Amino acid sequence: MRAFIFPGQGSQSVGMGAALAAASPHAREVFQEVDDALGQALSRLMADGPEDQLMLTENAQPAIMANAIAVLRVLERDGGISLADKADYVAGHSLGEYTALCAAGALDLGTTARLLKLRGRAMQAAVPVGEGAMAAVLGADRDKAQAIADAAAQGDVCTVANDNDPSQVVISGARAAVERAVPLAKEMGAKRALLLPVSAPFHCPLMQPAAEAMEAALAEVAMRAPLVPVYANVTAAPVADPVVIKALLVEQVTGMVRWRESVMAMWDAGVHDFVELGGKVLAGMVKRTAPDATTTSVVTMDDIEALAKGL
Repeated sequence: MRAFIFPGQGSQSVGMGAALAAASPHAREVFQEVDDALGQALSRLMADGPEDQLMLTENAQPAIMANAIAVLRVLERDGGISLADKADYVAGHSLGEYTALCAAGALDLGTTARLLKLRGRAMQAAVPVGEGAMAAVLGADRDKAQAIADAAAQGDVCTVANDNDPSQVVISGARAAVERAVPLAKEMGAKRALLLPVSAPFHCPLMQPAAEAMEAALAEVAMRAPLVPVYANVTAAPVADPVVIKALLVEQVTGMVRWRESVMAMWDAGVHDFVELGGKVLAGMVKRTAPDATTTSVVTMDDIEALAKGL
């Protein structure tokens, strides 16, 4: 069995999608559709920068989605591959869950772009710049990372945000607490911890205003049942009911991204082939979680052509 998986924030870089757009009209169509939906030349920002503008959450989120959907669209149109025929499940890391839903036909491309633009703005606005932070805790499982977060909290919000793989967990919360957690991590048995260059403390209770904004936005959106089930970040379980999917997307804003558990659940369900579209980060997390899994990262035209031949 096979899952198509889609990357989250951090996969953005200046130049993303440019070579693919030059090589395929189908990629250009995706980027133009996103530009039109947002009323913004996002594709130009992706190709040429400036980097500080691309790194803004409200730009990075739709950009990462657009790049991944462009890869999928080229695979489908030029490679003759149908997601519904070749994938048993889809999943995405944080914003990648929206990409997965778009890929599986639950959301149209323009709606997905607008939702992610709003999500990025709402997440940034939820906490004043400088008041929140995130840190990667390396060499610690989720229980140890949560113990570190609890010890560092001292009355502030500090909790596990992303359980990425057995050796990498991300904590999130008030800046003072997260900064206390960095030296504590080593003292409490982790290999080390380092602050992440993010603009807000994602996936923690401080994001509640953003969750409310997404609940209002999603209530207005027409969502179809996905062509294949989507593994939800907050439950690490497959879901196909649009009503349930919307509720889980709201919960996801403040909830933990249970990526390690999602990979293990897919593995236990029989998924042994993981294809990452539009990035090269998740494949490594999959291999650290399920070492016997087959992983493929698909970013370039050469990657797409090789995958199309192998599927």
